[in-house]
Amino acid sequence: NLLYDRDVVKSYSLGVRTISVGNLTTGGTGKTPLVAMIAEILIERGEKVCILTRGYGRDDPRKRVLVSDGNDILADARTGGDEPVELAHKLDGRVVIVADPERVSAGLWAKKTFGITAFILDDGFQHRRVKRDLDIVCVDATNPCGNGRILPAGTLRESFNGLKRADAIVITRADQSDKVTDIRQRLLMRNGSVTVFEASTRIRDLVPIEAFLGETQITQSGRPENMYAFAGVGNPDSFITSLKNSGIVVTGSCLFPDHHLYARADIERIESRAQQSGAEALVTTAKDAVKLQDQKFSIPCYVAVAETTINDLPSFRDLVVSS
Repeated sequence: NLLYDRDVVKSYSLGVRTISVGNLTTGGTGKTPLVAMIAEILIERGEKVCILTRGYGRDDPRKRVLVSDGNDILADARTGGDEPVELAHKLDGRVVIVADPERVSAGLWAKKTFGITAFILDDGFQHRRVKRDLDIVCVDATNPCGNGRILPAGTLRESFNGLKRADAIVITRADQSDKVTDIRQRLLMRNGSVTVFEASTRIRDLVPIEAFLGETQITQSGRPENMYAFAGVGNPDSFITSLKNSGIVVTGSCLFPDHHLYARADIERIESRAQQSGAEALVTTAKDAVKLQDQKFSIPCYVAVAETTINDLPSFRDLVVSS
């Protein structure tokens, strides 16, 4: 950061509006639904949008993979990464998504190939090689500081002094914490000029996994009341809380490490525990669902489709489109 701040190491412009969405901590901060929301705002403005991402957890992290070409989803979770493929499904393939650690070259290639007019850097706060017009940082209200220590001793990617670079901060999962006012004040102490928003994530729909993955049409009506949850995400407690807040009776849960790739034995264990708990069906996240395309279930499995709401959407929208 010091080398970038002193212009010893150069940043490179992609030539069009570029928005970074990132965080200070490892693990889930509710960033992916926010990236999808920003993409939707830009699409509504007529922009040709490209999301540039590293694609964590894919088979070959050094390879450039075109996850979506703006029309079709072209990669699975193993080749493109679970979060990029999740974004492709959330946005129905309407944005170009490129997984590549070299985001400058990937962005210039995408711009030339697809006529991109706006870029979103997914998890880009520490990727300073790309110049950005707007730097948005997500801070999870349920775990704002991680364990307070910087990697590798802790979960912070950099000091909270890094917030001085941020143009906007989004306090995510604000509906799941009673300390949002205190968090806001502490953030403003680090950067008094930053704009702070509050975001809540709610379960918008429960979709049969076959329909979510595009294998069948939605034919079921209603939903089971008693469901067994499973997930491999950065903040599984928040997922369980969101389910309960939406009125679902969670009979139990089976939790895996973030970015977990499911084997047949995992599914059998999940189903066995679900049956023992008295659940009528399984429920998981969209991020997990894209890694389950080859798996079959003996009891119904649903995907909890989440969406993010912002406390001051008009101001947030203005910030995104005017950057």
